[in-house]
Amino acid sequence: MKPADTLQFASLSLRSSPTRTLLMILAMSIGVAAVVVLTALGEGARRYVVGQFSSLGTNLVIVLPGRTETAGIGPGMLLGQVPREITLDDAQALLRSRAVKRIAPLTVGSATLSRGALNREVVVLGSTSNLLEVRHMSMGVGKFLPAGDINESASVCVLGNQMKRELFGNEPAIGQWVRLGDRRFRVIGVLAEQGESMGMRTDELVIIPVASAHMLFNTSGLFRVLIEAKSRDSIEQAKRDAEQIMFQRHGGEKDVTVITQDAVLATFDRILRALTLAVGGIAAISLAVAGVLIMNVMLIAVAQRVKEIGLLKALGAPARQIRNLFFAEAALLSSMGSVAGVALGYAGSTVIAQIYPVLPVSPPWWAVLAACGTALGTGILFSVWPARRAARLDPVAALAGR
Repeated sequence: MKPADTLQFASLSLRSSPTRTLLMILAMSIGVAAVVVLTALGEGARRYVVGQFSSLGTNLVIVLPGRTETAGIGPGMLLGQVPREITLDDAQALLRSRAVKRIAPLTVGSATLSRGALNREVVVLGSTSNLLEVRHMSMGVGKFLPAGDINESASVCVLGNQMKRELFGNEPAIGQWVRLGDRRFRVIGVLAEQGESMGMRTDELVIIPVASAHMLFNTSGLFRVLIEAKSRDSIEQAKRDAEQIMFQRHGGEKDVTVITQDAVLATFDRILRALTLAVGGIAAISLAVAGVLIMNVMLIAVAQRVKEIGLLKALGAPARQIRNLFFAEAALLSSMGSVAGVALGYAGSTVIAQIYPVLPVSPPWWAVLAACGTALGTGILFSVWPARRAARLDPVAALAGR
């Protein structure tokens, strides 16, 4: 038989038992769809994390108080010691590095924001004018924090978009006074709507000068310092310089942690890729189950088609040709199941994307190819036994129905 004749014969055999064929295609398509949907979720989670980190800014180096050891805990913490604070002077000293373009010290706390009878507990971020460029924020109306001496406090604030709507509604907020805790601040700007970034909703923030935040919260330490390197090639140099400067200023003690945005992102990327492969592998187990179903159904088909196989062998069909007929049936079943499974998988991914629009759900091309390849390989592999059993039938006994 020619290859075209073999495929035609296999398709006729499948059409002769539509219910059996439909069940096998359904089993294979469910397995493929499971792989596509689960890997789409994993890839969507990876893209979401990458996007979140990218929204923090570019060429970032972050300095945090306390030394993070490989065990995940500093030795001083076991003795009840508090990590040494990073001060504003420490932050300014980081500008001595030629690899540093700008810095944005951060102090974080919570306070009650009020205007008249309206009150709201908010997250207050203390920083400098550089935060706008370092974090790639954008203004809706007004202006950001004024430039000047980092140690100088000023009674001005910038509201997140949602805070402005809750306190002022459609009224203009620029120039108005609000109260944060026990201090009054004049609104000089409103951030553009930006949504959530790394678990923090910038629309619900209130930003004030870092010196004013220290007075408001009665503290002198910084939550962290954001450093923007001059270029991507300068990131590692900025990190080394920051470690050395802090080491010198803190009396020869390594009591800060300096991390780069790329290093953190690479770690998350590896973890999420491994997770995607793991869930895809788990889903692929269902393809093995579908393969077992194909094997069992084809064994039954061999028993039901004994006379047909005997006739083919009596007409001179060699054992290899009989095997190829069963392999062709398995390949057709697997191919149709793969196509149906990919369609179901993409449909499921689209539904998930509609339900969770924040998650960029999209099946990776390698997962789709791997699912289809696994389905095809599984179908053919599990058809080997039925095909060999059919090829070994004695033509005389087969024609007699034995």
